Amino acid sequence: MRVERGAFEGVLLFVPTPHRDDRGLFTRTFDAALARENGLDPAAFVQDSQSRSRRGTIRALHGRTGRGEAKLVRCARGAIHDVLVDARPGSPTYGRSASVVLDDHAFACLYVPPGLLHGFQALTDQADVCYRIDREHDPSEDISVRYDDPDLAIEWPLPVTAISPRDLSAGSWKEAQARLLG
Repeated sequence: MRVERGAFEGVLLFVPTPHRDDRGLFTRTFDAALARENGLDPAAFVQDSQSRSRRGTIRALHGRTGRGEAKLVRCARGAIHDVLVDARPGSPTYGRSASVVLDDHAFACLYVPPGLLHGFQALTDQADVCYRIDREHDPSEDISVRYDDPDLAIEWPLPVTAISPRDLSAGSWKEAQARLLG
């Protein structure tokens, strides 16, 4: 497994080496020692979650106020277009977005540090996304921005086929900035 630095400070991409043969494959999806070597505390992750989405579904853009939350995100089945927005005031990349494809071929795992908004679009008929999160959920700290906010101008690769009512009613990037800058 190797580690690559992401587009934003603190973002890491853990890229395993799947071993494939006529039976299928085996791959390590998490390595506590490698996480520690890269400044992460493996014991800090207290919750594992999974979502299943159909092609074209967007789940975006979510984050947390306060201390924020860190996530390890991977696509266990299918493929997703994963998007991050730097929402850390004072960051040199504040307000910028970056994306990466996560899939069930490379099995890369994306470390998303606190202070970033996160979302994705399913690229395959079915996409299972696994999240390892370092904090218990506190709904009062939830923050979301519409996936099609014109100030962020995120390019999603497919037409939107499904999105939750909550995500459709998400606020704008300008509203999120006002809340983040308090």
